[in-house]
Amino acid sequence: MEWLEDLVDYLTEHDIKLATAESCTAGLIASELARVPGSGQVIDSGLAVYSPEAKNRYLGIPFETISRYGLTGEEITREMVLGTLNNSNAKLAIANTGIAGPGEPEDGPPKGTVCLGWGFRYEDKIYVITTTEHFDGDRNKVRLAAAHHALKRVCDWHRDIRDGKLAPYWREHD
Repeated sequence: MEWLEDLVDYLTEHDIKLATAESCTAGLIASELARVPGSGQVIDSGLAVYSPEAKNRYLGIPFETISRYGLTGEEITREMVLGTLNNSNAKLAIANTGIAGPGEPEDGPPKGTVCLGWGFRYEDKIYVITTTEHFDGDRNKVRLAAAHHALKRVCDWHRDIRDGKLAPYWREHD
């Protein structure tokens, strides 16, 4: 749990509040961070948004986008990140979609595939990063591994943004 404490310290030091939109992990990212005393200072909100209707209602993702790309993919994860930033005052949004199991889907990505997204507000710009990862194990091992991976990447992505290694997705006020 020490790395979670370090993350809370980092977020506190940099005045970063987090909001999540979680499909595959169903709130586990926010829940894992909440294990740390004092984490309430850095958590804005957490949504578990499984269904297309929830993604549309709470994050503003058009049904046409969901129909075009499906529920699991970096395109949807990016839209989830942007919807989370648009509907919160958080400086950091983490979102995910994926296939945790238990069975192997007939079509689409294999079990253990999780698309993760991070969105940062930094100096009046929005930065969005998405990746597709694969985690082994049963349903709950995949979910926990994905939640931990999402949290463990926060400091590195933030440093890359601060150091000018990542280009902004857009400027907030343009």
